[in-house]
Amino acid sequence: MAKPEILGQMSALQGLLRDLLQEEPDDALPVPGLGTLGWCLGRSVYRELYWLREVVCGEADLSARVRHLFGEEAGSGPVPDPAARCPLLPPTPHLLRWAREIQDEDLRRLATPGALPGHPLLAEDRLTWYLLQESAKDFERMLAVRLARRLGRAEPRAYRVAAPLAPRPPLADAHRDLVEVTQGHYRIGSRHEPFAYDNELPPQAVELSSYRIARLPVTNAQYLGFMEAGGYADPDLWGDAGRRWLAANPVGAPLHWRQDVDGCWYGVGLTGVAADLPPDQPVSGINRHEAQAYTNWVSGLGGSGAGAVLQHEYQWEVAARAGVIEGTGRVWEWCANPLHPYPDYSPFPDPHGARVFALGSVSLRGASLHTQRCLRRASLRHWSDPTERRGFAGMRLVFPPT
Repeated sequence: MAKPEILGQMSALQGLLRDLLQEEPDDALPVPGLGTLGWCLGRSVYRELYWLREVVCGEADLSARVRHLFGEEAGSGPVPDPAARCPLLPPTPHLLRWAREIQDEDLRRLATPGALPGHPLLAEDRLTWYLLQESAKDFERMLAVRLARRLGRAEPRAYRVAAPLAPRPPLADAHRDLVEVTQGHYRIGSRHEPFAYDNELPPQAVELSSYRIARLPVTNAQYLGFMEAGGYADPDLWGDAGRRWLAANPVGAPLHWRQDVDGCWYGVGLTGVAADLPPDQPVSGINRHEAQAYTNWVSGLGGSGAGAVLQHEYQWEVAARAGVIEGTGRVWEWCANPLHPYPDYSPFPDPHGARVFALGSVSLRGASLHTQRCLRRASLRHWSDPTERRGFAGMRLVFPPT
């Protein structure tokens, strides 16, 4: 029997996923790499079917029926592009009924003593935590699908900016904007909490050199300074992979930024409503290549910006645990390092999740405004392809010590 507080979160999240699909007709073309809202919901339900019914209970009939739509074994690792599968989905009302029936029965089994057989995956609610957190990731994926659709429908130059965004320097006051972390040995990772992902384990002791880290993520106004300085047009700021991406995707601003008839920048939100861009809010909708180009620009300015680099995920975790940085729940933050397993890594409960280490994924830390509470912790490791702009991600910079 799972703890009631975990089941309460799971039930609420399942309802959120169904509501997202119910609120919007799922008749649009799939978003590349993400699919449709219906596919995202189906994938989440299939994950429960696979682990609870097939693996724990030995009941493979229901999961086998939809494996061709939502496989691979419902792990957190990548699956083939869902675009080819989305046209095979049933109508939305049928999909919603199927989802509710499966999810209600799963909750009943998890809440009823003796309804599930004894299985090592159920110890300490490990599997329940895993399913809850994967559903929380599905929620952000569905929001990314919704935003992609809204951006596709946004009428160009239909909004007039009331307070134009003005550029600001990367560092107005280094003493105020940066905090120093001294050289030492620090702990990273989870202390074997039952909710921890396998990539947070086992806990590690790492030695870090002294560094200064920005108190806040890079803001809209600071990023505008990079844009107006010609950052997107300067090939010297972009690495080889970044130049190839930019040549194939000739963008000049974050994903959701648009210009009005006067050339002033504004943002389009999840509901499709346009609004002025708050200058002090973290920039989002950028990929790892854009984050690196901005960092190179800041470093090239010299002065207080000299030596700027993207944070390493260990630097972020140490600073977050110490409570010396702010804004950690506003945007996912790109890191300098690729996702990697900790020494003595052991996959649990999903061995397919280990495949992401070999895909060139880059680490992300923190959380976005849309991240559920169950994913908000210092040790959580998120990741993405460096070309991805739809994951509500921004950045934070690190500088040499004083």
